[in-house]
Amino acid sequence: MIDGGDIIAEAVLATRVEVCALHAELPRHRLVVWTAGNISARVPGLDLFVIKPSGVGYEELTPDAMVLCDLDGVPVADAIGCDRSPSSDTAAHAYVYRHMPDVGGVVHTHSPYATAWAACHRSIPCVITGMADEFGGEIPIAPFSIIGDESIGRAIVDTLTGHRSRAVLLANHGVFTVGKDGRDAVKAAVMCEDAARTVHLAHQLGAPVPIATDDVDALFDRYQNVYGQAPEGAR
Repeated sequence: MIDGGDIIAEAVLATRVEVCALHAELPRHRLVVWTAGNISARVPGLDLFVIKPSGVGYEELTPDAMVLCDLDGVPVADAIGCDRSPSSDTAAHAYVYRHMPDVGGVVHTHSPYATAWAACHRSIPCVITGMADEFGGEIPIAPFSIIGDESIGRAIVDTLTGHRSRAVLLANHGVFTVGKDGRDAVKAAVMCEDAARTVHLAHQLGAPVPIATDDVDALFDRYQNVYGQAPEGAR
């Protein structure tokens, strides 16, 4: 039982609310069907994360239904007392959080174009500037792994370690993305599917031309460090 006072309870509740709201983005962007897919996010400052319950429809999700887990993927009781079973991918999410401490959010989808690349065991080559901006190069393919234990998490970590991409294609399965928080990981999932679709279309016209490595580096640096509005007080 989590009993750490109002501050901890507020952090857990805020994460539940955020993760629940973010799940609406997956069907909105056509990244999932039925009950497939899931999002999790770390509870800031705690060795806990919140994840979607298993087999529950997106229209039925509420903050109270989100499952609180420790970093071993074990459900933890708290004031809300949710008794639902967590996602079947919980062990994978937990493995990522334990081994990638900078990751604050994880998303899993079976988005159609990206999953088609995964079914072919093919990484998505960096042939458009949007990929260079967002992923810093190709979107890599990870080996096939069985669902339900840490195998998927291990494949994600092994593939993304030392790689700039925040998305990985899991062979014969789908997409996992990571981010600094849940929203960042959702953005990566949306952009991954957009890239997969565009590069697929390019292949219908001919052989897409890769962007030179130096140009990829420059594009990634500009997008990650210059693009957008300066932080408050930085002007």
